[in-house]
Amino acid sequence: MALRKSTAKSRKPISLADAVDLDEEHALNARRRPRKAMEELMDTSRSEYGRWINDLELPLGKLLQWSEFCGSTHVIEYLALASGKLVIDIPTGRKVAAADIHQLQSVLNDAVGQIIKFASGQEDAATALSAIHAGMAGLAWHKVNIEKHQQPELELGEQ
Repeated sequence: MALRKSTAKSRKPISLADAVDLDEEHALNARRRPRKAMEELMDTSRSEYGRWINDLELPLGKLLQWSEFCGSTHVIEYLALASGKLVIDIPTGRKVAAADIHQLQSVLNDAVGQIIKFASGQEDAATALSAIHAGMAGLAWHKVNIEKHQQPELELGEQ
């Protein structure tokens, strides 16, 4: 299943600045692309790139390029989530393994646990909402995967 492990790549950002930091962190650690390399890839000067990052003014036309070079989509996902949209990885229709179902069950159990903790005042809303989102995304992934099972796609971009 395409639910991600709990890593920096899968951590949900709490602000736009946090999303930019997570993308930059992934670019550095997973793609070995420090700021200087990103400046060159984005075809911009050091000062302009710094302004984009520090002032959160990345041009909209550069957003997909940014995500591709970083190798992560935290900024895109944050913007979608901030607009009230559910974001999931699109499955290819592959056969589901038992581990996929166990992972889904674990995510759903966590979501229910966080709802219970929130209701009793032991957890904050952001944590509960994040767990609910993960559960909904897991269910949505399985829904689309089942729909696509009859006509699976090639798994070209998966890592």
